[in-house]
Amino acid sequence: MDASSDTGCDAVGHDLLAWYDAHARVLPWRSPPHTPAPEPYRVWLSEVMLQQTTVAAVKDYFAKFIARWPTVDALAAAADEEVMAAWAGLGYYARARNLLACARAVAARGGRFPDTEEELRALPGLGAYTAAAVAAIAFGRRAVVVDANVERVVARLFAIEEALPGARGTIREKADGITPEARSGDFAQAMMDLGATVCTSRAPRCLLCPLSAHCAARAMGAPERFPVKAPKKAKPARKGQAFWIERGDAVWLVRRPGKGMLGGMRALPDDGWSARADGSGEGPLAGPWESAGKVTHTFTHFGLDLHLSVYLGADWTRLPPGGGEWWPLDRLDEAGLPTLFAKAASLALAGTGD
Repeated sequence: MDASSDTGCDAVGHDLLAWYDAHARVLPWRSPPHTPAPEPYRVWLSEVMLQQTTVAAVKDYFAKFIARWPTVDALAAAADEEVMAAWAGLGYYARARNLLACARAVAARGGRFPDTEEELRALPGLGAYTAAAVAAIAFGRRAVVVDANVERVVARLFAIEEALPGARGTIREKADGITPEARSGDFAQAMMDLGATVCTSRAPRCLLCPLSAHCAARAMGAPERFPVKAPKKAKPARKGQAFWIERGDAVWLVRRPGKGMLGGMRALPDDGWSARADGSGEGPLAGPWESAGKVTHTFTHFGLDLHLSVYLGADWTRLPPGGGEWWPLDRLDEAGLPTLFAKAASLALAGTGD
């Protein structure tokens, strides 16, 4: 069947929603099919967390956030450092800063999220995808919701030959053509579920797919060829230094600048490495220092070898006043260190026997 025809589009929606009614994933931020929509706060929070992050990784973070800040007003009133610490380990930390900005904007308008895609886009940090997802799932608005899973399903359904990322315009157009007026939120979640559980990147389970009769890629016998991807560019490799300065039962932590890489997070002091350049190699104290090994970490646009040096001296007076804080070692897990610096801290503690 030609999925580009009106009849085909209707059939895609019908078949997919019938499958979703029987096979919808049970997730803590969702409502089951044919039940009232979840609170907009829960939908928005989950969608922000799920950007470039797996469902498995998000579940525990979502539960902790909801338990600690059960409403958007509660989140808006939270201290920045508390939210950033609670986010630690989830990655892409600009999302946490945008989360707070958006929560405070919603709180300022009485704690109510706007219910249209256009108004949602006007909130801080809400891009096209998140605004569409909240509009469709929380408010039942017809909106075209396209994440990575949906991209894959649509690219296969229509056998789109153009390579990503250039194909995204065509994919969105095709997704628009099959999105129904009714139950668009369930349709969006059904597409996500289909991509996550059936139409997977490798070894798609076409025999179990409710859309197999409509799928051009399956008819070609080559579903795994789609979506077509442009050749990956090699990520630059950067080098940097982190510094472990211990005094008694505490370690010196700094707060990273509010904007930029890992912005606003507590961290070990470092030598200014960035996505664009290696670090200077210079520490916050003259030394003596001892090498404690290195940790590696992959960011979106570059890889980093972070070498760790441990301070062996006892002249802490030379640390910049107001430039950091002594954090108790027995509460280091509460500091909310980003994964990179948590790795470095574990390396230092293993070397000191703590």
